[in-house]
Amino acid sequence: MKSEIEIFREFIRKKGLRNTPERETIIEEIFASHDHFDVDELYLRLKSKKKKISKPSIYRLIPYLLESGLIQEAYFEDGHLHYEHIYGHEHHCHLRCLNCGKIIEFEEKYLKKVENRLAEKYDFLVKGHKFEVLGYCPKCKAHI
Repeated sequence: MKSEIEIFREFIRKKGLRNTPERETIIEEIFASHDHFDVDELYLRLKSKKKKISKPSIYRLIPYLLESGLIQEAYFEDGHLHYEHIYGHEHHCHLRCLNCGKIIEFEEKYLKKVENRLAEKYDFLVKGHKFEVLGYCPKCKAHI
């Protein structure tokens, strides 16, 4: 399997753009952890490691990472999008606690069946889906 950097290099070359060490540093940091992240969190992680990456550089890179299939939008919270890297990982969905923000990732094969049935019923070419359930985790629901 190709590395994330190799996938991105091929993608950026096909788009006729140039790659930079700064872009690769950002990608390496994204894939160093499986946590969901937003641009501010990613910027602070890089800054804490003494990496001289600007926030605008991260914002400019995100659309390319989305288009290349290396990351996806995970959820919207507190006024900004959170992302997760997906290359090399099975598709999954999220349970998100409205109180503490805990994310529980899950796979449910039944959802794939629903996706296939919808594609057939509406003659629709499905390229993926996002499914998020909002509620309260066991710890938080005990205090409601």
